Amino acid sequence: MQKRTFLKLSSFGMASIAFNGLSLETAASPVTSTKLSKVTGNVQPISVQERKLRIAAAQKHMAEQKIDAIILEPGAAMDYFTGIQWWRSERLTGVVIPQSGDIAVVCPFFEEPSIRESLKLGDDVRVWQEHESPFELIKQVLQDRGIRKGKLGFESTLRYFVLDGVMALLPDMNHVSAEPVTLACRMYKSAHELTLMHKANEVTLMAYEHVFSQLQLGMTQHDVKQLMDATQSQLGGTNTWCLALFNEASAYPHGTGQSQVIKQGSVILMDSGCSVHGYQSDISRTLVFGEASKKQRAVWETVKKGQQIAYETALVGTAAGKVDDAVRAYYEKQGYGPLYKLPGLSHRTGHGIGMEGHESVNFVKGETTPLNKGMCLSNEPGIYIPGEFGVRLEDCLYMGDKQAHWFTEPPKSLDEPLGRLVPLSV
Repeated sequence: MQKRTFLKLSSFGMASIAFNGLSLETAASPVTSTKLSKVTGNVQPISVQERKLRIAAAQKHMAEQKIDAIILEPGAAMDYFTGIQWWRSERLTGVVIPQSGDIAVVCPFFEEPSIRESLKLGDDVRVWQEHESPFELIKQVLQDRGIRKGKLGFESTLRYFVLDGVMALLPDMNHVSAEPVTLACRMYKSAHELTLMHKANEVTLMAYEHVFSQLQLGMTQHDVKQLMDATQSQLGGTNTWCLALFNEASAYPHGTGQSQVIKQGSVILMDSGCSVHGYQSDISRTLVFGEASKKQRAVWETVKKGQQIAYETALVGTAAGKVDDAVRAYYEKQGYGPLYKLPGLSHRTGHGIGMEGHESVNFVKGETTPLNKGMCLSNEPGIYIPGEFGVRLEDCLYMGDKQAHWFTEPPKSLDEPLGRLVPLSV
């Protein structure tokens, strides 16, 4: 049995954690602590009144865009406006939001009781039998609200067979994107939404603290993934997920089929998150088990500097793409790239986040959307060296009145790889 040197963590009161290594021949069995308990009891889900205000805001945007109604399928947008949590199948469940008047839900007859379980507002639920067309019901909903011509908006992820089926019955209407409506609502988070995202980030960071304390020689990527998922669940997170990438596999941003175990000097890259009342976290951390090499430290510090450059560039009014440009300019001065070339940063600097892990807009070259208050994005400029290792540090931020604010502050150094939760500034 070997004793790893202490790993200092700038965390929730834990000064340091000892890592006990097992011999590589010994199987490591990850276990969560019985001392862990939920930390999510002090936050509340989105209320019915908030959803009513969201629909009113959508209708205001529809009037401005001259869109007469929008149609949604199950997913984040449907949940955002109605609370309906459902899945997509060949049987259409859809929501119609008219420019004025009440919303309506169309669903299979036998699914109505289940749909109503999560529906938070509205009582116009129209059902179709197996031999009937749901598109006829959508047409009827629109006509009942006086909509027979004009523009019909479809949410961007809606499937083509739905658009085709609806529009075949509405020859006097034109289909357009509903994104000017849905994004205008969802892109800018309210104080309550920020609170839920802050809590999700708290859960994930606390889970990292616990998992770091249990890393051992011989653990597989699957062992660590299971441990991280279980820990987030114990702390109150839902829909937990985790990427655990060791050694050469860490040079693949989203993983590889290679089998890897923790050994002395292993780079351990973890990317993980969860949901709290539908709002997500996304945090990446990279550490070295044992003594880090000079190159590992240098790359880690370069990534940390890139993350800080992104944070400082993210000012209200700045085009989101300029954040990506600033990071790449620094990395290229350090000999990486250019652009997406490896070794270097092979993906965008960050993505929007909220009810979905990836939302518009992104920190990506060419994105002209100006940053504004309430927008939330990840900040994750990694460096990947094929055949060796990769480093990614990822923390999410939200835009305030003038500048960005961290949900979680990045770690101070490779020797203190956790970071800390930052109080909300709202």
